[in-house]
Amino acid sequence: MSALALEEVTLALGRQPVLRGVDLRLEAGEVLVLAGRNGAGKSTLLRVAAGLMVPEAGRVALGERPLATLSRRAVARRVALVPQDTSIPFPFRTGELVLMGRAPHLGWLGFESAEDRRIARESMQRLGILALADRSILELSGGERQLVLVARALAQQPDVLLLDEPTAHLDLARRLEVLALVRERARRGKSALVVTHDLGLAARAGDRLALLSGRRILACGPPSAVLTEEHLRRAFGVLAQLVPSPVGPVVVATAPADDSPGDAR
Repeated sequence: MSALALEEVTLALGRQPVLRGVDLRLEAGEVLVLAGRNGAGKSTLLRVAAGLMVPEAGRVALGERPLATLSRRAVARRVALVPQDTSIPFPFRTGELVLMGRAPHLGWLGFESAEDRRIARESMQRLGILALADRSILELSGGERQLVLVARALAQQPDVLLLDEPTAHLDLARRLEVLALVRERARRGKSALVVTHDLGLAARAGDRLALLSGRRILACGPPSAVLTEEHLRRAFGVLAQLVPSPVGPVVVATAPADDSPGDAR
């Protein structure tokens, strides 16, 4: 049984179609990487998967339950989204922001328990940001804010983690730490759908790789099968070479491909 499934999902923003007949399944204990050019609809697909946007056609399911039949609270207990945008306008303390991840699990009075605070503290500790707990989020760097949002998502204790460019603002060491954490969760049966432009990351961290192009899934499978010169031409509009390395193929773009289809958004 899939942890998360999108079936024939279609969505437009205004008059602009973004997703058309998208089929994508995330299995329990799997890390599925989603890649595609800017404007392909990757972030929109994550918002649909999180229940933040409702498709015009098609279906999203969590396990055997259609997402549309679940309350926002029920969805938030099972799915956590880490957005690409790390802009937070209010001067929350880091610890407060991470503790907000426990909100779906609180009782009707809405008070955090000692267990909730322990889980939030452990989430920060796992990402090496516990020392930032009393600092304002507005004082942190972009990379530190990104780690705070990942910690908040971990504090939700979701079955499905949706990550939108989670390593974009991180240094190399932090990237490896986040990827190791995602892989460790997968070994415990949890799932992750990770959006990234880093195809090297996709080859290393993903059990499968899906390419989104032309509003549809162009290819989905093991990274070694999906990362081909033809798929890269069609998905990214580039001529590329694949250079073998100990951690997987390295993509070297050599020139634009003038005949490649573009995305509409």
